[in-house]
Amino acid sequence: MANIFDYLAWRGDLPLEVSPFNSVDGVILARLAYLPFDAVLPDESAACSVQDAAQAILAAPERCFNESDVQLMEQLSQSPRFRDLQLTGFVDLLDEETQFCALTIRLDPQNLFLSFRGTDNTLVGWKEDFNMSFVCPVPAQTLALAYLERTAARLEGAIRMGGHSKGGNLAVYAGAFCGEAIQNRIVEIYNYDGPGFDQQVLDDPGYDAICQRVQTFVPKSSVVGMMLGHEEQYTIVDSSQMGVMQHNIYSWDVYGPDFVRLEQVNNSSRFMDFTLKAWLRDMAPAQREVFFDAVYRILEQTNAKTFREVTENLPQNAVIIAKTVKNLDEDTRKAVTHALGLLFKSARTGLSQMIQNR
Repeated sequence: MANIFDYLAWRGDLPLEVSPFNSVDGVILARLAYLPFDAVLPDESAACSVQDAAQAILAAPERCFNESDVQLMEQLSQSPRFRDLQLTGFVDLLDEETQFCALTIRLDPQNLFLSFRGTDNTLVGWKEDFNMSFVCPVPAQTLALAYLERTAARLEGAIRMGGHSKGGNLAVYAGAFCGEAIQNRIVEIYNYDGPGFDQQVLDDPGYDAICQRVQTFVPKSSVVGMMLGHEEQYTIVDSSQMGVMQHNIYSWDVYGPDFVRLEQVNNSSRFMDFTLKAWLRDMAPAQREVFFDAVYRILEQTNAKTFREVTENLPQNAVIIAKTVKNLDEDTRKAVTHALGLLFKSARTGLSQMIQNR
């Protein structure tokens, strides 16, 4: 089945004024926020073309998240549809509590696309994702809203926004909580397998006002995109991968100018959706905070900054993790044990329901 690379080979020679912007274009631009553009976009006011940015990326491909990102930039640099688009507003922040990155793409003189990076492989990035289950807004959501407000004040034009994973959540949050004047400029928001929100956000008038302009896409075995709550309609996309690997947008199936759409998610996605939501429902926000903070502190003791660093030195880090768990104070150890027990209970219940519904 075709993927976004096949789409670029087929549709990449047609400029946007000939073939209108679509959801596959959106996921390509959402992926751009994962690229290390700091060499060509050193500050928020700097600008360059996709083609110029691609040259910098291809000169140091080892800085990319994966080989598919390199291939993406190679094809974009040769595509009349994308190569002359202007990039600006690049922001990349990482500290002990926050992982945030955003990029603005000028589609034409009248249209902008704001792209928000999802969770990278840093421990901080994943911790912030987990924090969404007990606090809102997390720092990245606040930064996304501020970024939208700054960009809207600096640049004219209609606004599209999007992001993959956490980036999709950030795009929706910013669109829901910006002022009415900015919200009126928003044409569409693309959420590619990004988590939802707690009920307080879903009940907010700002979210209700923007909801009909949100397009959410999840793969058939979605895990991340089914977390927390969604009020908007979502499209289920077929994928060439299995299980959680379907979160990778390079595996999503494309047919013509659209994704291959399915009627419903599969059993594994429904099982994970039930399990995670039941697990979070059974824990108070304070209990979730204690559990996720404990997990982060345990991993932090390895001195790793990314999950890759944890796994690369797994034998040594496993010893450190075991010692750290053993040295947890009694209250924290009980909280972690209790949370894991609730997770196993939710999984058993979810599995039982799957068997009964066959």
